[in-house]
Amino acid sequence: MDEPAVDGFDIEAMVPGFAAPAAEAARPGRCALDAAEHNSRHWLSQAAGPLEPGSRLHRREVCRMFRDTFNPYRPSVIGWPALAPEALARIVALPIWDIAVQTEGKARLRMAAYARTLSDPDMRDALALNAWEENRHKEVLSRMVAAYGIPLAREAAYGYPRDAEWAYLVTGYSECIDSFFAFGLFALAHRSGLFPQELIDTFEPVMQEECRHILLFANWAAWHRARLSWWRRIRFEAKVLAAWVFLGWERIGLARSLDSNGKPQQQDHNFTVNGAKAISADEISLPELMTLCLQENERRFSGYDRRLLRPTTMPRLVRFALRFLRKRQH
Repeated sequence: MDEPAVDGFDIEAMVPGFAAPAAEAARPGRCALDAAEHNSRHWLSQAAGPLEPGSRLHRREVCRMFRDTFNPYRPSVIGWPALAPEALARIVALPIWDIAVQTEGKARLRMAAYARTLSDPDMRDALALNAWEENRHKEVLSRMVAAYGIPLAREAAYGYPRDAEWAYLVTGYSECIDSFFAFGLFALAHRSGLFPQELIDTFEPVMQEECRHILLFANWAAWHRARLSWWRRIRFEAKVLAAWVFLGWERIGLARSLDSNGKPQQQDHNFTVNGAKAISADEISLPELMTLCLQENERRFSGYDRRLLRPTTMPRLVRFALRFLRKRQH
């Protein structure tokens, strides 16, 4: 029996020709879950030679990777573990849940809107599946906060983007930034022991799915860029630069959103950067956290074909920053 649509999000209506993954009739067994988990993080192309960005071979193998690594887990059958009072209080106090749910709500719509504009059927199908998975992330978060009694602000209506390409660029690069730090923080939470192992295991497929999403985005960007004429490419690069400026402005806190009373919102837009103290009882320095993020970023991507492009901006920026931070420590 199919799972009900969440918040009225109908990806098949938004992207004609796309068929959403069918729900399993019953919860899969342990062996099937383990196999799906393994397949979601390991993929090698059988094609010979380089995967040149912009080529038909590159596009075909990128889209094949995204289909082949799909993990069919179902949010509706996730068994949320009982939490000790201390762990529950710690999770409820994290200032991220409103933003997390709303971010997934925006991401699914922006990706679906851009997928709808694509003429290439393989890439359109891959981005539509990406939007469907973002909607599944939203459902996971919504079910988790309901299970643990975490209060959320009322969601505003999600607006359809006027410029679908711009919206997709902002969403894609935002995920590249947030996922890079989230990989390290997730490993830190696991290492700290402050959260139950069952909860860590429940979120593991979601974390790896984010890795697949930014892998798809990095290769889409290279494929799209290589196919543009010189004058259209100038326009595209200007959009890319504007997206990074916008996200940098947002991340360093210069763009502060206010509530109806004119006060700063309590949700933390920069939690992925400064949230280490909330998830670990051990002191960790900024260089140590950055190094952990680099290690986890490499580990998450290590199972995918090396010929596929990886997001490189955040790892480069962090390695550059580490050179100065380590000199300062010495």
